[in-house]
Amino acid sequence: MNYKDYYKDLGVAKNATSAEIKKAYRALANKYHPDKNNGDKTAEEKFKVISEANQVLSDPVKRKKYDQFGADWKRYEDAGAQPGGFNWSKYTNSRGGQTNGSGANESDNMFSDGGINDLFETLFGQRTSQRRGRRSAASKGADIKTETTLSIEEAYNGATRLIKLDSQTIKVSIKPGIADGQMLRIAGKGGAGLNGGPNGNLYITINIAPNPEFFRKEDDLYCNLPLKLYTAVIGGKVEIKTLKGKVTIDIPKGTPNGKELRLRGLGMPVYAKKNEFGNLYVKINILLPENLTDEELELFKKLAELRK
Repeated sequence: MNYKDYYKDLGVAKNATSAEIKKAYRALANKYHPDKNNGDKTAEEKFKVISEANQVLSDPVKRKKYDQFGADWKRYEDAGAQPGGFNWSKYTNSRGGQTNGSGANESDNMFSDGGINDLFETLFGQRTSQRRGRRSAASKGADIKTETTLSIEEAYNGATRLIKLDSQTIKVSIKPGIADGQMLRIAGKGGAGLNGGPNGNLYITINIAPNPEFFRKEDDLYCNLPLKLYTAVIGGKVEIKTLKGKVTIDIPKGTPNGKELRLRGLGMPVYAKKNEFGNLYVKINILLPENLTDEELELFKKLAELRK
């Protein structure tokens, strides 16, 4: 197996903190996400590489094993290796410490034909004709953790993601209103169980990419509305963008700078609840007129005199 340098893939040092790893992954995921690269195969492959690296390095247990065994850590783990060294106890008799009729300790039997065959079969997938011994107990497969990034529009409308694992591609439907950092559990889609045991689960952490127009707080959205001075003074109608589409709102006469207008039901959908939405809060930012003509300046002066 070719060595995979997950630290190099994410562009971080081997002593990088969890926060540094998460930051590096988010930046690269935002850059190479398939939705942003219009079918670019190179970007798609890069996204797979950084996703695999993040899956291992973001998990403290997996990272420790990777640091010890390299990219083949999972195979060593399945074979019985532990962070502190190989777990030879898997290949000893459960009655270790007792002696057989010949007076030899039964734990020494790990080096008999059966023990050696068990070891080689586990490590290398080989089976010898002399293999003997008891069948291992059934055990649950390993859980798998991964991440995916959505735009705020996808979080609003719901989205679908294809999660590619080693041997399968899983289609995951994400409900509207999903929150940043929320984790989805897909039962039975993790690692394969051993000896008839159940499969592990797949856990997907959802990241919501920052948006330049909308700020989210729970189910509410916040945005700024640049407003002409004249409209703020005399009132009027203004068309604004929302995640639901464009809407026209009324600006009350004499609206002050910094005032927030609440638009009911135009925030984020409430996750897993039908027809429930947060609110949209629109903050007024009054724009002062620029490049006034002499006539306009005179009118402002007259207005100033009237207001004395």
